[in-house]
Amino acid sequence: MTPWLSIVGIGEDGLEGLSPAGRALLDRATVVVGGARHLAMVPADGRERRAWPSPLEPLLDEIVTRRGEAICVLASGDPFLYGIGNTLVRRVPAEEMAVVPAPSAFSLAACRLGWPLAEIDTLSLHGRPPELLHAWIQPRARLLILTGDGGGPAAVAGLLTRRGYGPSQMTVLERIGGARERRRDGIAATWPAGPTAALNTVAVTCIAKPGIVALPRLAGLPDDAFRHDGQLTKREVRAVTLAMLAPGPDQRLWDVGAGCGSVAIEWLRSHRSCRAVAIESKPQRIALIAENASALGCPGLSIVGGNAPAALEGLPEPDAVFIGGGLGSAGLIERCWAALRPGGRLVANAVTLEGEQVLFDHLGRFGGSLSRLAVARAEPLGPHLAWRPLIPVTQYTATKS
Repeated sequence: MTPWLSIVGIGEDGLEGLSPAGRALLDRATVVVGGARHLAMVPADGRERRAWPSPLEPLLDEIVTRRGEAICVLASGDPFLYGIGNTLVRRVPAEEMAVVPAPSAFSLAACRLGWPLAEIDTLSLHGRPPELLHAWIQPRARLLILTGDGGGPAAVAGLLTRRGYGPSQMTVLERIGGARERRRDGIAATWPAGPTAALNTVAVTCIAKPGIVALPRLAGLPDDAFRHDGQLTKREVRAVTLAMLAPGPDQRLWDVGAGCGSVAIEWLRSHRSCRAVAIESKPQRIALIAENASALGCPGLSIVGGNAPAALEGLPEPDAVFIGGGLGSAGLIERCWAALRPGGRLVANAVTLEGEQVLFDHLGRFGGSLSRLAVARAEPLGPHLAWRPLIPVTQYTATKS
């Protein structure tokens, strides 16, 4: 089908910055859609003009119903970099679109700063919880961040300072790519509280205060990184468990009997496109899961309250399942196994003899393997150190063919 929907990226330099291809798509359109700022860049010429409403859905639905008309959507920079293109392609096939991007704010910022774009992390806080930033804060990490409004840079500075990264270097680029572009430099701890222009990109070089312990994205965060009531998969066992679960891009985990949510949170921290559901029956632990997810940069963790397997009904099918509690529930492993996609992994940990027996029974039914994880930590014993063993964990792993 000949493309009828065009998406044209436009920068702060307006129509003058459009490529010939982008300008041709805009000129042939009978309907022009965009934000109020974008539409103001296009002279009134009698064509139908539609500004995005809030929420977007009514106009998105209308665009689909007008399939075949020459509709041009104006977008900021690259429409597929945290832009409207990501939303439209879920409703309109890519082959029905013609897309002409402009340089993104990230590309422009990298050029201004001399940063190799392939070697830094980029994220958007526009319309997203600022707590997402927690997952990206590492010593010497360089970040480019789109914020949602003029208060965004001050919010980023405050979050960095509270995490112990007050010495971090910050550069804010306002209205980048236009005649009113402005650059401001400083450090997070003393960043002024006043607003900046709503269109801004924040560049951060993360610098920790002395004594701050880094929280890596690899599995095995320190136990004290989580608030918990004792129901916690310990650091060493958690690292092995995540290795067996093998998180990958765009994969979903069910964390059944999630406790404080440590396994689900570390799954999400492994890749920005990972998804997870934490299933927990105790309300006080559900509160801990939510608190830990926010503090460790995973506010998108889905939390389901209730007892498994009943609480699993209606959940999207998983690529991996971790069972950290509730092995005594009738039919739990069978229900999780049935829900797994082909190639999916199931990992279950047991610390009781009864739990071990359940795992042994399922080894015979589904195959897989059993491992015994025994960890001892050196702890004070009077004036000396002695090994203090943790409760051994029996771990069952299986991959669904």
